[in-house]
Amino acid sequence: MIRFLNVYFPFRTIFLGVTEACLVALCFLVATVARIGASDAAVMLSDEQGFISILVIAAVFITCMYYFDLYNPMVLNNLRDVLTRMIPMQGTVCVLLACLYYLYPPLRMSRGIFLGGFVLVAMLLLVWRYLFFLLNALPQFAERALILGNGPLAGPLLAELQSHPELGIRVVGQLNAPNSEDNDLAWDSSEEQAEVLMNLVKVHHPNRIIVAFGERRGKLPVEALLQLKSSGVRVQEGSEVYESVTGKVPLESLHLSWLLFSPGFRVSSPLLIYKRISSFILSAIALLLSLPVMALIALAIRLDSAGPAIFRQKRVGGAGKIFTLYKFRTMVEDADQNGNHFPAGLTDKRFTRVGRLLRRTHLDELPQFFNILRGDMHVVGPRPFVPDQEQECIEKIPYYRQRWVIKPGATGWAQVNRGYNATIEDNKEKLSYDLFYIKNISIGLDLLILLQTVKILLLGRGGR
Repeated sequence: MIRFLNVYFPFRTIFLGVTEACLVALCFLVATVARIGASDAAVMLSDEQGFISILVIAAVFITCMYYFDLYNPMVLNNLRDVLTRMIPMQGTVCVLLACLYYLYPPLRMSRGIFLGGFVLVAMLLLVWRYLFFLLNALPQFAERALILGNGPLAGPLLAELQSHPELGIRVVGQLNAPNSEDNDLAWDSSEEQAEVLMNLVKVHHPNRIIVAFGERRGKLPVEALLQLKSSGVRVQEGSEVYESVTGKVPLESLHLSWLLFSPGFRVSSPLLIYKRISSFILSAIALLLSLPVMALIALAIRLDSAGPAIFRQKRVGGAGKIFTLYKFRTMVEDADQNGNHFPAGLTDKRFTRVGRLLRRTHLDELPQFFNILRGDMHVVGPRPFVPDQEQECIEKIPYYRQRWVIKPGATGWAQVNRGYNATIEDNKEKLSYDLFYIKNISIGLDLLILLQTVKILLLGRGGR
C-alpha cells in the first residue's frame, strides 16, 4: 500500500495506472512513426507540440478510465465489467479530445495518426488488462500474511483481505488466542506461545504478521514477534491494516485509549483557518455561477407543487450546535409529520416530480452554499443530520460525538464512500468513515474528496 493524500492506495492499482498511461503514450508514438517515418516523427514531437499532444491524450485516457471506475477494486477483478466499461470510456475520450482540439487546435493530431494510435490503444489495453487479471490472481506474486489473534477485528479484516486480490496480500493462516475453543492451533499456556507461533511461521513462511487480538494482556508473544521482526518479517497492528485497506476506522476494536494516543485526531488552528477560507471562496464562486440555475429550479418547484421553493430544516453542526440548513424542496409540503424526520426511501411517495429529478442530480443541495458562506458548514466534512436522528445515534453508537469536532460539510469522506444512510447500522459504518477523515484530515484528503464528489455528480450516483 502507498500512502498518498493521507489515503492508502494499493501498489498494484497505481502500477496498473502508470503502465496504462505509458501504454497509451507508446501506442500513439508508434502510430506517429508508422505514419510519417522516424525522422519526420522526431521533428513533429519536438517542434510541433507532438510530444505534448501525446501526453494530453494519455492524461485524458487515464482520467476517463478513473471516472468509469476501471480502477475500482470491484471492477478490476471482473473481466466482463472491464469490457463493458472500456467501450463507453473510449467514446468519452473521443468526445473530450474533440472538444479540446476545437478549443486549442495546435494540439490536434492528424486523423491518420490519431486513428492508428486509437486502434492500437483499444486492442492493447484489453490485452494488458487480461494479463493483469491473470497475474493479479497468481498466489506466487502475493505477500503471505499470518493473522495473530481472533479478536472482533480478525473476521472483518480476513474478509477484506480475501476480497481484494489487488492488494497483493494472501492470508496463509490464523493463530488464535490462548485457550481459544475456535481453533486447534491455539496454545494452552504462555510457555507455548513462542513455540506455536514459530512453528506456524516455519510452515507458512509469512512476509508479515497482523496482530488482531481483542485483549492482549498475557496473550501477545512479544519475544517471538521481536525475533521475527528482526529477521525481516513485518509485524503490523490489525487496526492499521484494516484502516489502510478499507479507508475507515475499525469500530469493532475501537478503544478510548486508541483515540487518545493514536496519530491523528488533531485538528490544528491553521487547518481550520484554511478550511474556513477555502470554503468561503468556493461557496462564493459556486453561488455566483449557479444563481441563474437556482432561479430556474425555484420557479420549477413553485410551478410543480404548492409550498415554498426553499426547504429549511434544523441540523446539528460543529460542537453539537444547531443551525438551519437550506435545500430546495423535493417533497410535498409538510412531508415530515409533527416535525419528525423520516429518511427518504427509494420509492418514497412524498417526492414531487421535480423533486425526484433534483434528488437524482443532487441539485437540491445547491442552497447549502449559503450555509457554507455563512460559516455553518465547510465544503468538506461529516454530513449534518437532524437533532432527533443524531440523538438516536449518540445513544446507540459509541464515540458518535467525535464526529462533531469539526463543522459538517456538503460532501465528505463518508458521503463519497458510503452514500445514503437510513438505519443505525448504516450510521455505524458512516461513523467509521467520518473518524477516518477526522484522523487524517488534510488539504490533500479534501482535494481527493472533491475529485470523487465530481465523479459521483457526473455519474449521477448516491441520490435518493
